[in-house]
Amino acid sequence: MPDLKKLFVIRAKDFVKAGEVSIRVQGILKGIGFSPALIRRASVCAYEGEMNVVMHGGDGALQLSVDPENITIEIKDDGPGIEDIELALQEGYSTATEEYREMGFGAGMGLPNIKKNADSLEINSKKGFGTHLKICFKVKDG
Repeated sequence: MPDLKKLFVIRAKDFVKAGEVSIRVQGILKGIGFSPALIRRASVCAYEGEMNVVMHGGDGALQLSVDPENITIEIKDDGPGIEDIELALQEGYSTATEEYREMGFGAGMGLPNIKKNADSLEINSKKGFGTHLKICFKVKDG
């Protein structure tokens, strides 16, 4: 399998296109032939990260990298950053606005779902300087 890198732009507050990047990631992984379980896990993480950028971040990007051993999803945004990463990783904790909650978002499961589905998760964020997620999955034979 040749190495693959794809970069996708994510626009803040663009709920019309929200979710399209994760659908494209899913399609690429299906096209490569990964197992449905691995594709589901990666798609969940891509979607949760994408929605966090749409709701909380400034504009951002998702980069999908695939090599024979790993699938890596990196999501960067220029938003306000995460003030307390440990708190943000707790199920149910959310900084979503009332407007987003009324739209069905903001249950506080985004980062916890990413952590649960990824083989590894690195979060680099500083208040006022945006957020960078590095989400990795091991490619297992069979």
